[in-house]
Amino acid sequence: MLRVISLVPCIDLQFFWGAGELYFVTDRKSGFWNIYKWVESSNEVLPVYSLDAEFARPLWVFGMKSYDFLKNHDQSTLIACSYRENGKSYLGVLDVPQGKLSVLDIPFTEINNITSGFHSLYVEGASAVHPSSIAKVTLDDQRTKVIDFKIMWSSSSVSEMYNSYYSRSEFIEFPTDVPGQCAYAYFYPPENPDYQASHGEKPPLLLRSHGYCFPHCFCPIGFLVKKLGLIVLCMRFKCLVYDDPGGPTAEARGCLNLSVQYWTSRGWAYVDVNYGGSSGYGREFRERLLGSWGIVDVNDCCNCAKFLVDSGRVDGERLCITGSSAGGYTTLAALAFRDVFKAGASLYGIGDLQLLRAETHKFESHYTDNLVGDEKAYFERSPINFVNHFRCPIILFQGLEDKASITSFQPLLQVVFPDQARKIYQALKERGLPVALIEYEGEQHGFRRAENIKFTLEQQMVFFARLVGHFEVADEVTPIKIDNFD
Repeated sequence: MLRVISLVPCIDLQFFWGAGELYFVTDRKSGFWNIYKWVESSNEVLPVYSLDAEFARPLWVFGMKSYDFLKNHDQSTLIACSYRENGKSYLGVLDVPQGKLSVLDIPFTEINNITSGFHSLYVEGASAVHPSSIAKVTLDDQRTKVIDFKIMWSSSSVSEMYNSYYSRSEFIEFPTDVPGQCAYAYFYPPENPDYQASHGEKPPLLLRSHGYCFPHCFCPIGFLVKKLGLIVLCMRFKCLVYDDPGGPTAEARGCLNLSVQYWTSRGWAYVDVNYGGSSGYGREFRERLLGSWGIVDVNDCCNCAKFLVDSGRVDGERLCITGSSAGGYTTLAALAFRDVFKAGASLYGIGDLQLLRAETHKFESHYTDNLVGDEKAYFERSPINFVNHFRCPIILFQGLEDKASITSFQPLLQVVFPDQARKIYQALKERGLPVALIEYEGEQHGFRRAENIKFTLEQQMVFFARLVGHFEVADEVTPIKIDNFD
């Protein structure tokens, strides 16, 4: 017999059977992804535990798991779960019959996946000082407290040596254009114990708009599966420095990212923005971007930068913006349609929304329709149609084989044609604005070669330092030629 669980507008995720009942995550009542169960006898859907927090993430990749069932002596239903609240991840154990959540104390502040073992959990996570790692969390007999936390694998074995150089993120809330409404970001102040800024000098700011990219470089990060009753640590390939999948609906997170530390250790302030439409803050926040991509994200990024200027944290004359793919789109739109930033960097950024819709792969074939709207909106929000609106220096990075393979089963698919970057480059060059274009042979949608990742970071730094920062970079970096400047 087929039974309809719900006709309520909602997004349901991660269906698992446990203790003879169907459990899943849904945002149908509170607007937050909470864990529910379906009671077959009455055909009811009931919340297991209600909290204004997200117990799941969008399923942009396979195999994501934010909760699992624990084995226990009395056969009661216990669920190990992770959730995000106010920009931080938590690990907990849900006692289903009691309706009680016990929060577990572990060092990770960002959690991606969990799975249960014997008297323990295995967690994929990170923190401000821990790179992406896998930890074994051993619980007491009641499964309510942690008695041991052990890193089983780390994506970097030497990161702890440099803890004193790491800038710790500060979770900030800033006002948007809508009265009474806020958006969020992670602010990283400059940090280097070997140097101090001049008295009274405020740092330049680099604002990052998050977006989709494929791995920059492949490093093994574990995921966990059960096999023959044992926990087997398998390896999948994922990058150490990467953007979450999901494009404009992804989520910036405040964990250790060495690309961020590259900037903060050299005197820059850095802010990673979760504009309206980002996941991690509930349905209402996610739906702010519906029909408004290119408006809400751009406004929120601009408002975040102005908020940091007004609060005295950064220099208002040295504001820069960067982003890749969808984040590159927000970067280009902010530079074309607003007058806040003094320079920008686009890494394989989307300049033409109409072309993106026409050429994108099947999985995201109608994704942008909900985010943009009608044909007029597609045209008016595409920076490539308004290249004469750019008013400040831009550096563009583009792979000449810009194709994206979602899985090994699918053919390579084009996302951002190199001609988009070339058209923007040529327009700025003709207008006399400082501009540079770096094209990489063999690179696709997301740079993978270590030398190109390094070069991209260094050339952004030199470009911004020369044109906006007005200082010499301490590293031995040979700058590329900047048209209309060199």
